[in-house]
Amino acid sequence: MKAKKYITSYCSIKNGKVNVNGKELFSDSSLPSVDFIKSVYKHFQLNYPKFYKMDHLSKLAFIASDLLLKSNPIMQKYAAEDVSIIIANSASSLEIDTEHQNTISDKNNYFPSPAVFVYTLPNILIGEIAIRNCIKGENTFFIFDKFDSDFMGSYNNSLLDSNKAKCSISGWVDFYENKYQAFLLTIEKEQGILNIEHNSEQLNKLYNN
Repeated sequence: MKAKKYITSYCSIKNGKVNVNGKELFSDSSLPSVDFIKSVYKHFQLNYPKFYKMDHLSKLAFIASDLLLKSNPIMQKYAAEDVSIIIANSASSLEIDTEHQNTISDKNNYFPSPAVFVYTLPNILIGEIAIRNCIKGENTFFIFDKFDSDFMGSYNNSLLDSNKAKCSISGWVDFYENKYQAFLLTIEKEQGILNIEHNSEQLNKLYNN
């Protein structure tokens, strides 16, 4: 029988609210998505100059991961290569893809930007998290129609059971057409700040909360 895994911390950003480990830390439902993300960044004084160069999807992932790891500083506990990042969404990088397409569609007004093009892959947001936190473990990005707790739970459990990772940062980060949601959590073999058993039921409960 394989050992239990635990959800030891989580961060949820949606509907104008920021929730970390079950506590609402910020709320402003009056702002459109882009302004809300900037407002959260300023409110928590995250102070990362590269933030303003990122696309909206990466900004959302950066904020969620930063708040998550401030609540649970796993990089003080694990080696860089022992932490994995496994994230999924439904829109891939369509938000920035559309912006890039607009810069190349008119041959008479052709102005592609390398600063835009660099974000036309959804896994770039994983790179931003890894660089920020010096994480060197396995990383993978999946595209699903909706959050698949069965697959994500099984995949992360497999990583920890096989000792390919000792801790996984995992979840869902989506931004498209002014709709956004971030749900990131840490999964460990040992109990931590939170002691929620890592299974499909608990993942869905936290994701939908």
